[in-house]
Amino acid sequence: MSDVSAKFKFLMKKIKNNNQLFYQYILYWLLIFTTAAVSILACVPPVDRDALTHHLFIPKLYLQFGGITEIPHIIFSYYPMNLDLLYMVPLYFNNDILPKFIHFTFALLTALMIYRYLHKRINTVYALLGALFFLTIPVVVRLSSSVYVDLGLICFLFASLLYLFRWIEAQFRPKYLIFSAVYCGLALGTKYNGLIGLFLLGLFVAFVYSRYHAGQKWHGIKSVGWCAAFIMIALIVFSPWMIRNLAWTGNPVYPLYNNVFKAESVLPADRPDTVLAERDRMTPIQTRHQIYGESWIQIALIPLRVFFQGQDDSPKYFDGKINPFLLLLPIFAFFGNRFNSRQEKTEKLLMFFFSVLFLLFACAQTGIRIRYFSPILPPLVVLSMFGIYNIQTVLFDRAVPISARLKKMSIFVIIFVMLGLNAMYIADRFKRDQPMAYLTGRVTRDDYIQAYRPEYASFQYANKSIAKDSKILGLYIGNRGYYSDIPIDFSIEILQQIAAKAESGNDVARYLDEEGFTHLLVNFSLFNYWVKKYSLDERKMLKFFFDHNALKEFSRDGYGLLRIVR
Repeated sequence: MSDVSAKFKFLMKKIKNNNQLFYQYILYWLLIFTTAAVSILACVPPVDRDALTHHLFIPKLYLQFGGITEIPHIIFSYYPMNLDLLYMVPLYFNNDILPKFIHFTFALLTALMIYRYLHKRINTVYALLGALFFLTIPVVVRLSSSVYVDLGLICFLFASLLYLFRWIEAQFRPKYLIFSAVYCGLALGTKYNGLIGLFLLGLFVAFVYSRYHAGQKWHGIKSVGWCAAFIMIALIVFSPWMIRNLAWTGNPVYPLYNNVFKAESVLPADRPDTVLAERDRMTPIQTRHQIYGESWIQIALIPLRVFFQGQDDSPKYFDGKINPFLLLLPIFAFFGNRFNSRQEKTEKLLMFFFSVLFLLFACAQTGIRIRYFSPILPPLVVLSMFGIYNIQTVLFDRAVPISARLKKMSIFVIIFVMLGLNAMYIADRFKRDQPMAYLTGRVTRDDYIQAYRPEYASFQYANKSIAKDSKILGLYIGNRGYYSDIPIDFSIEILQQIAAKAESGNDVARYLDEEGFTHLLVNFSLFNYWVKKYSLDERKMLKFFFDHNALKEFSRDGYGLLRIVR
C-alpha cells in the first residue's frame, strides 16, 4: 500500500507541475501579445495634450536653444524633467515616436519588478499573472502608448519601496536604504508627485526601524536619524532641479509652495490666464461641488469611485481608467496573515498604507486625475495577487472546503473577468487610436495628426509660409505648441486686457506689435464663445481689430492663422 500511495502522490505532483507549466506558457504568450499590442498603439504620431504642451515641446525648445534655459511663459519648463531629457535624444534625430517606447520601457521594468517579487513570495504563475495584470491596466496601457512621465514615477517609487523591504529583510544594512533613497530621488526628478512618495517612505523608514528595535536604547533617535538620512539622500539626487529653480525663481520646487519660499511668480503680471498662475483657486471640494454638481456623499466616496467610474479625457471622471479588482482583491491579501512571516506581514502592511495614503493625498488635489496616484498601482497589483492566492489556498482550502473543480472554476472566473475588463479597454483603444490605418499607409502622418488635433494644419501652414522670426499668439488652442516651428506664446485673456485699455482698434494691433506678435492662431468657436462675456466696449474694439487689422491667411477645421496689420 505504501508503494501505491507513493506512486499516486508522485503522479499527482507531476500532473500539478504540468498544469503549472501550461499556465506559465499561456501567461508568457499573453505577455508577448500585450507588449506587441501596446507597441502598435505607440507607433502613431503623438497627439496627447501633455506631450504637445511640455513633454515633447520643452525638449524641442531646449534643442532649438542649444541647452536648458529658462522659459518663463511656459510654467511646465520649471517642472523636474528626468524623463523629458531622455526624450531629447530621439527628438534630436527628428523622431517623436521613440519617446513613447522610452516611456513604455518603464512599464516593462515595473512589470519585471512585480514578477521578481511575486516569484519570490508566491510562485512563477502568480508572478507572470501579476506582471500581465499590471501591463494591461487601462491607465498603464494609455500611458505606455503616450509621451508622458508617469510610468517613470511609478517605476522609481516601486523600486524605492522594494529596496526598503530589502533593507528590513537584510537587518537594516545601510546600502539598501541608500538604494531606496536614490530611487526615491529619481522619482522626485521625474514628477513633483514624487514628493508624496518621499513623505510616505520617509515616515515608513522611521516607523519600521522603531518597531523592529523597540526596547533598545535610543531606538527613537536612531529611527529619526535613518529617516533624515533617507530624505537627505533623496534630495541630493533631486538637487539639480532644485538648484535650477532656486537660481531662476528663488523657489526650489517652483511653482509649488511659493508662499513658503516667498518666491515671486515668474509669469508676466498681465497673464493671469497662464496655467498655474498665481491666483486664488478653488479647493478640491469646491471644484467637485460647484463645477461638477456632486453631493457631499459623492465627494466623500471619491477614493472608492476612482476604481469604478474612470473615463479617459473626462476631468469629471478622473481622466483615466483603472480596474475595480484593484480595490476588491487586496482585501483578501490579509486572509491567513497569521501564517506569514513577520517580514511578509510588514511588506503587505507597507504596501497597503502606501496605497491608501498616496491615494488620499492625491485626491486632495484640485484636479483629481488617475495618473496622479498611479504609483499605487504596483503595490495594489501585488496585493491583488496575494488576494487571489489566499482565496485559493486559505479561503477555499481551509475556511470553505469545496471540490477541486469548483475551486479551479472560481479562480478562473476571477482571473478571466479581471483580465477581460483590461482586454476590452485595449480593444477600445485600437478603435479610438486607429493605429493600423497609419501603419498600413492608408492615413498619412499629417492626416492622422489633423484628425486628432485640428489646429495642426494651421501650424503646418505657418511653418512653411511665414518668416521664422515671426511670433504667434495662440488663442484657445490648449497651449499645444509642439508642432509649431515658429515661436509661439499662449493666452486666453490678453486680447481682453488689451481691448480694455485700447482707445481704438488700431491700438489693439499696436499693443500686440509691441509685444512682438506678428500673427494670431485662433480656435474660432471657443474665442467666439468667450468673447460674448467681454464688455460692450471690449467687443467693439476687438471687432474693429479683426475687421481691419487681422488678415486671415489660412483656415481649416475651425482654426485659423491671422496676420496682424497696422
